[in-house]
Amino acid sequence: MTSNQPIAPQDLAHILEHTRPLWQELRGRSLFITGGTGFIGRWLLESFLHANQTLRLGARAVVLSRDPQKFLSAAPFFADQPTLTFIQGDVRAFDFPPGAFPYIIHAATESSVNPLDGDYRGLFDTIVEGTRRTLQFAADRGGEKLLFTSSGAVYGRQPADMTHMPEDHPGAPDPTAPSSAYGEGKRAAELLCALAAANSPLQVKIARVYALVGAHMPLDIHFAMGNFVRDALKGGPVVVQSDGTPQRSFLYIADLAIWLWTMLFKGRSGRAYNAGSDQAISIADLAHTVSATRNPPAPVEIRGAPNPARPVERYVPDTRRAREELGLQVYIPLPEALARTLAFYESDHD
Repeated sequence: MTSNQPIAPQDLAHILEHTRPLWQELRGRSLFITGGTGFIGRWLLESFLHANQTLRLGARAVVLSRDPQKFLSAAPFFADQPTLTFIQGDVRAFDFPPGAFPYIIHAATESSVNPLDGDYRGLFDTIVEGTRRTLQFAADRGGEKLLFTSSGAVYGRQPADMTHMPEDHPGAPDPTAPSSAYGEGKRAAELLCALAAANSPLQVKIARVYALVGAHMPLDIHFAMGNFVRDALKGGPVVVQSDGTPQRSFLYIADLAIWLWTMLFKGRSGRAYNAGSDQAISIADLAHTVSATRNPPAPVEIRGAPNPARPVERYVPDTRRAREELGLQVYIPLPEALARTLAFYESDHD
């Protein structure tokens, strides 16, 4: 259940519609992206290519990847793009490509570790040292604006009485739990970004990304949305391993691209913005919503039993800062996002 086809034209048009005025400052200039071959990075690359061509910006992008040849073999569409250059390297110690790069997006880092592997230290080091190296690159290559993709994991567990997590919440992951390596790594990386913003001309913006849905999302790891879409594409059952009561929110990845480009160009330096939907849905309701996207609907199987004494677990952002400061919003509602996502994967299996 994978696809390497290009993103749907309607999604690229949607992104450009809501970002068109922002692109002019990139005209004739260069962009550097780490993590450009990942889920989020791919959407950034394709939306950049679409804007660059449509608006005739004459911009170029250099993309850092651990294995660019593997990516280009699987997605040959990108190999034919003269405005893209892929370089091989580890984000913690990559060689700096020549030239000036006023705009930088640091989106590298795996979002999780297989508990059976347990390489939490490697995950932490990749986040922190990768950010340190990228900030060094920005200082050396004339960086003007840098966007760092962080995560809502920096807050730790959302309090039971808090329906939406604001950016000024002082919570944090449990530092004694190895599984906190991702959230703690992002926290340390954010501090490095804040120090760079305070002590240099570089404008650094931070996007704390929440759960997403859309084409090219992973379908085979432990994220509920990807698993539900995979199950639905196979005809079901859509399996909920928990009791279905936790609440999450899901932003369509095309909307996220709008948010990230806006944050890069217009966000305040040293500022963190939650990037996600504020429209909560329980995991059980999500499974049924995914199921209803199919015709006929796939069966849903909830394997856990609810415990009324246990507080509801939430992972939902407060997005007022992004809305009020940057004019951002959820443009594509979840049912439409799911329909577009399933249509993308189905198009390769007709």
